[in-house]
Amino acid sequence: MCLVLSSMRVSDFDFELPAELIAQAPASERGTSRLLVVDRTHGKLTDRHVSDLPELLTPGDLIVINDTRVIPARLLGQRVPTGGAVECLLLSRLEGDRWDALMHPGQKLREGSRVVFTGGGFRLHGEVLTRRFHGRRTVSLWTDDGVSVDHIVDTLGHIPLPPYIKRPDGPTDRERYQTVYAQSRGSVAAPTAGLHLTAGLLQRCLTRGIEVARVTLHVGYGTFSPVRVEWVEDHAVEPERYDVPAGTAEAVNRAVNEGRRVVAIGTTTTRTLETAVRVGRRGYLSPGGGVSELFLYPGVPFRLVNALLTNFHLPQSSLLFLVSAFAGRDRVLKAYAEAVRRRYRFYSYGDAMLIL
Repeated sequence: MCLVLSSMRVSDFDFELPAELIAQAPASERGTSRLLVVDRTHGKLTDRHVSDLPELLTPGDLIVINDTRVIPARLLGQRVPTGGAVECLLLSRLEGDRWDALMHPGQKLREGSRVVFTGGGFRLHGEVLTRRFHGRRTVSLWTDDGVSVDHIVDTLGHIPLPPYIKRPDGPTDRERYQTVYAQSRGSVAAPTAGLHLTAGLLQRCLTRGIEVARVTLHVGYGTFSPVRVEWVEDHAVEPERYDVPAGTAEAVNRAVNEGRRVVAIGTTTTRTLETAVRVGRRGYLSPGGGVSELFLYPGVPFRLVNALLTNFHLPQSSLLFLVSAFAGRDRVLKAYAEAVRRRYRFYSYGDAMLIL
């Protein structure tokens, strides 16, 4: 159990990372990445591979995955009528074809500004409805010929790779920056721990007597957004929509009743479970949808998740706060330092860590 920490500075979650350890592309084959296993009880660190996951877990464990699907949300176009370049990252659908978006160049895109995105014989129009802070806009999108906005976004859009990947997105990213079980369309970033899993690996878990259940949380801009405060407690996470199917709630609650472990695949699954358990009966998961604004940092207790598979996260990020809340800041930073020493690959396309 983590001790309650007070007055934590964001800078307390910094670490040194050589640039060459930031993965710029996925492993040559899904499921072959390295895995650092962290024993929370004894502090032991063990080198394994993601393919060892079924053997590292115990029959009766319940794995929970996030089946959100990343949309190609980055649109490149022109301002109307000047023709100047414009970039639009669709963050979330608000209502109909009104979107919360991040747009560049922000200073030139005021209310009423028009933009157009073209390619593949399609044309997508946009108008800025509301101007907000740090490049955020509310934008309306429409087409000329009755083709759905979603279809044109899927055709014209680019996969929104994180800013620390210093290359343009390519055709392979449409497949590799997506989990093999992605179903529910709506994320602007992948639930990256799930990128390691394959159908064969999940089947091996099932064969070993490990259950698998799904939730959905649509990953928003908060996964990219920098922490802009000095004190951790002052940070607020971006709201993200989630859904817990009734079957998943039943499976999780049954595992809780039987004293079996709930293993979250990634921080997004963790936030979904820890949010839903807080709106249900004490200690039990509530089915249904909602919005998660839960901020997990050291001192905030975990009520449901017993083990966590996660990638290595950015310094001073809300995701690092979450992992530190689960395993303890000192233990996590020690594991990160050891991962650097052992030349693990970091961030979205990097290696993984299993915290037991």
